[in-house]
Amino acid sequence: MNVMINDISEDLDTTVQGVQVAITVFLLVMAALMIPGGKLTDRYGRKRCLLAGLVVYGVGALLSAAAPGLGVLILGNSLLEGIGTALLIPPVYILTTLLFTDLTSRARAFGTIMALGGIGAAAGPLIGGLITTTLGWRAAFVFQALVVALIVFLSRHVEDPLPPDPARPFDTTGAVLSAVGLVLLVTGILAADDNVWLMPGLLVAGALVLLWFFRSVRAKERAGEEPLLSTRLFHDRTSNLGLVTQNVQWLLLMGTSFTVAAYLQVVSRSVSNLGSSLGTAVAGTILVSGLTSGAYAAAMTVLAAVGLVGLAAAVKLPRTSR
Repeated sequence: MNVMINDISEDLDTTVQGVQVAITVFLLVMAALMIPGGKLTDRYGRKRCLLAGLVVYGVGALLSAAAPGLGVLILGNSLLEGIGTALLIPPVYILTTLLFTDLTSRARAFGTIMALGGIGAAAGPLIGGLITTTLGWRAAFVFQALVVALIVFLSRHVEDPLPPDPARPFDTTGAVLSAVGLVLLVTGILAADDNVWLMPGLLVAGALVLLWFFRSVRAKERAGEEPLLSTRLFHDRTSNLGLVTQNVQWLLLMGTSFTVAAYLQVVSRSVSNLGSSLGTAVAGTILVSGLTSGAYAAAMTVLAAVGLVGLAAAVKLPRTSR
């Protein structure tokens, strides 16, 4: 979506801000449903949730490809693809943890996932920009659906090591509170560009709702009930370091990817969709660091950070007339 903003807005007779709203709603839906989506894997099974997420995402991609207007695009891309993403991402990590039992094979498996994630982050904008430039933005969504179909086909032999437990309780209150809190926080961050007075109100409201969520979790734990998210997770130092590292990494990569692509298309208007996608390909350094370890991986991480800073500093192209 980041490299198709102009084409979509012109074809659907809407504004750039309208397409950015679609991107924003996708992020909100994904953020709100990611934790509940992970919890549902215990109740309905990891593979079943993975396949359900892929199917929902694929339907959303096809609906987006045929969208006659912004409303249908939001339904397909923002809602269905957002729901599909929240359903399919948690099972990937859970199945990997269950299928690879020893530390060495599990580390190698997660390293491979990280490397392939780097390929996706680097190749996604490149492929999207190429398809949009040559065939049009609708073909890019059809390509997504084809990739989903391929993944569904390849996953037919994957076995879920644990049977689903339909009687497993689901913390509905926690799901609602976590979703509302995350939506308020993300909305507050997005409001920074339009309303600096609304931003702190939304951020404070989001923080208060999340505090309410954690108090609800603690109350359920004390009562011997199963909450949506156990606080024991945050007692593990290794887990905390991993969570912080991954959040910083993806904030840098995805934030830079979105900002640079949007700037090159909307502000400078001096490069094509393919050109703007080339500016976001720095994420490919994850491919090398994910497959390596030790000092070399650390060096690649530093190189990636330097590249991101240099890329952000270098994008100072003059505006051109429309």
